[in-house]
Amino acid sequence: MADRPAPDQDALSRIDTTVPHSARIWNYWMGGKDNYEVDRAAGDAYRELAPNIETMARASRDYLIRTVTFVAGELGVRQFLDIGTGLPTYDNTHQVAQRVAPDSRIVYVDNDPLVLRHAQALLTSTPEGVTDYIDADLREPEEIIEAASRILDFSRPVALMLMGILGHVQDYEEARSIVRRLQAALPSGSCFVHYDSTDTDAALKEAQQGYDDTGAIPYVLRSPEQIGAYYEGLDVVEPGIVSCPLWRPEPGTSPEPTDVHGGVARKP
Repeated sequence: MADRPAPDQDALSRIDTTVPHSARIWNYWMGGKDNYEVDRAAGDAYRELAPNIETMARASRDYLIRTVTFVAGELGVRQFLDIGTGLPTYDNTHQVAQRVAPDSRIVYVDNDPLVLRHAQALLTSTPEGVTDYIDADLREPEEIIEAASRILDFSRPVALMLMGILGHVQDYEEARSIVRRLQAALPSGSCFVHYDSTDTDAALKEAQQGYDDTGAIPYVLRSPEQIGAYYEGLDVVEPGIVSCPLWRPEPGTSPEPTDVHGGVARKP
């Protein structure tokens, strides 16, 4: 684990508690405590229109657990670049990966001041592995790769994780460009692990528009076809790009699909 000073007062002063924030609302929906009244009010309003949203939030975390377990276990990847970390809840990437392979190295990336405030909680690691945090913006992929290369070895496979973050890039072509540029830095055998919410449910679209109208950072719901384009040039692992609960569900379960789609793919 890299040495890092405690978050300073400047980071704390940048936390805006007057406008709802997606990471804090997501934390609220998953039963976390790192949120404010403005977030809970926005989360409740969203849920009134789209009652399935809490199920989606928890399904996305269960999907993260299954995908990271698969990538670290069956695919043997030992390096993870998780961009758009969000607030820590349960079974975060480093905990899942290092449970499978204690020597895993994880780099989290976010530029949210509240996430920075909780960076110390994220920066735990097994003695054999590494967990670190980079304060950087998704829209600057080259800077992210440069900073991450101080911790990760980009001559060996890396799992690039973009979990529910690309919808915050409003321009679709910019989102695709970011994905391509990040993937271009990865060596053969690396993985792309991803999910985003889809635009296929009218209630979800209405709820999202109401949230965007609060002045919070908008999130763009996209079609399954648009989401699928992020995987171009990669070898998509079975069962493909699907509703997250349907991606390799636990044996004996009968999951219902939700409006969150994702998949795992390998770079040839």
